[in-house]
Amino acid sequence: MNSILRDLYGHQAWADAELWRAIAAHSKAREDQAIINRLHHIHFVQRAFLWVVGERRTPFPMTKPEDFASFADLKTWARTYHQDVSAFMKSVTDARLAEGVPIPWAPKEGPQTLTVTEALTQCAMHSHWHRGQNATRLRELGGNPPTTDLIIWYWTGRKEATWD
Repeated sequence: MNSILRDLYGHQAWADAELWRAIAAHSKAREDQAIINRLHHIHFVQRAFLWVVGERRTPFPMTKPEDFASFADLKTWARTYHQDVSAFMKSVTDARLAEGVPIPWAPKEGPQTLTVTEALTQCAMHSHWHRGQNATRLRELGGNPPTTDLIIWYWTGRKEATWD
């Protein structure tokens, strides 16, 4: 297994949990529609990429932010993704990581496949981008966003995600 890819997913779980806790601790942020929409988007896309690199036995389940009755329900949904992707990462082979997978939402004028490694890397980078947006929004609302840089995760001993 590619060690950087493994690290990106360990970091993704930790960084997601850190930001969720910071948002949960700030009432304005918990109720901010921009943050809620982006949290949903982050985890929707994470699930979409996991589906793309997975077995695709069932159609991809489409969701919207309003499908979740509460902040806690959305958080539970986010957290279960990390359980699922962790199991996938433990079982994926190097041969599978090198295989191409079609990306259903790819633009028609260009490559429409990525390797599993490329798809998983895109997913991690996409999450990182939107966590940064939510951290900025949390600060705008008067909250205190955590520092979730990959290097901080390395320097603090590659901590496991703590969701509560």
